Amino acid sequence: MRIRLFTLSLLAFVSVGALAQLGPTDADFKYATDLLKPGTSVPDFKLKDIKGRTQRLSKMVKDSYTVIDFWASWCPDCRKDIPNVKRMYEKFAPLGVRFVGVSFDNEVDKWKAAVENYALSYPQVSDLKRMRDSEVAKAFGVKWIPSMMLIDKEGKVVLSTVLSDKMERTLTELMAKENPVTLNGTSERITIDGGKGKLAAIIQKPVLSQGQQCPMVMLCHGFSGRKDGPMFELIADSLMQHGIASIRFDFNGHGESDGNFVDMTVPNEVEDAMKVYEYVRDLRYVSEVAIVGHSQGGVVAGMVAGQAEPESFSAVVLMAPAAVLRDDAIRGSTMGATYDPLDPPEYVQLYGNLRLGREYIRTAFSLPIYETSAKYQGPALIIHGTADRVVPYTYGERYHQIWPKSELVVLDAFDHGFGQNIYRATSIVSDYLIRQLSH
Repeated sequence: MRIRLFTLSLLAFVSVGALAQLGPTDADFKYATDLLKPGTSVPDFKLKDIKGRTQRLSKMVKDSYTVIDFWASWCPDCRKDIPNVKRMYEKFAPLGVRFVGVSFDNEVDKWKAAVENYALSYPQVSDLKRMRDSEVAKAFGVKWIPSMMLIDKEGKVVLSTVLSDKMERTLTELMAKENPVTLNGTSERITIDGGKGKLAAIIQKPVLSQGQQCPMVMLCHGFSGRKDGPMFELIADSLMQHGIASIRFDFNGHGESDGNFVDMTVPNEVEDAMKVYEYVRDLRYVSEVAIVGHSQGGVVAGMVAGQAEPESFSAVVLMAPAAVLRDDAIRGSTMGATYDPLDPPEYVQLYGNLRLGREYIRTAFSLPIYETSAKYQGPALIIHGTADRVVPYTYGERYHQIWPKSELVVLDAFDHGFGQNIYRATSIVSDYLIRQLSH
């Protein structure tokens, strides 16, 4: 799959509220401060491998990008992180990236047992000293494990981090530059009649032969969001590469669509999404339809699936679904703005000159989010992050409870916009849809 490269801030692609989660808050600001800085030439070292043979770092990393993973079998966080490291190895080793594990075990039997139990197939070396006593730890500035370091082909540091998701994100972007892939398909801008005027939309479609059909996936953005941006573009690109079309659109009052934001409500977004569904259902090349929603768009997607005719949707995916919006309205607090929920004003002033209308609050106050969504009984995926301070992940868990055929993926330490590693989050979504829609 081709990876688009994005350097925009989270504001460009996530719903508002994630703004509160921006800034130097990740673990690197606390635990990675002494690691070698980018651009630094890495020191060489000689360590014994698992079979007792002496290995030199300079020979192990020669002429390749290399990830050094500092860990130990006695470290609980290291053991928890091993699946992430193994997944990266399986993903990037075929692209020429080398991996080397440097252990701070001081008991050889426990080190060997851990390597065997976790089936670590990339090279493992150790001086059999605890981190505080290891010269390697001192040379690389390792004071916390797990820690990881990415080295370029010239032996200089590209990234030092204690976060495997940050390493995976960096490797994904780096390998996309090193191994560009051309997308095969078309992109078309269209308009659709929505509940409050014209809706601006983009359809990405794979190359189809005469009379051939393919699945279509609807992508619903969140509160104050829009159809453009990394999250949905990455999903759309991946789906197209696997023979699946997608349509992403701006709800009324958002982006390029008609309407005013102050008139937007969840019910009229549900109406917009139903209009889009009716449009794509009648396209001759569409064989079946699935729907994806992020944040408030997740609430909309769930309710649309629930109120549609049975089997209208082959799959539903909710990304950090913002079912908290009803509780927010009852409390009289939306996106940091407060009001009297029993007697709301004509509008509530939000960030960026946005005005939240009275009708939004009134309809959200009694919105049957889960009751309507529960009527859908087909395949579903819910993905949510434990560090989501906009919508606690327990709201995503409840969808999993009401949908018997659902899968739940909870990403540790991920925020509302999955900014820790958007490539991982979107890959989980794309892989699920490809699995459900490929027949």
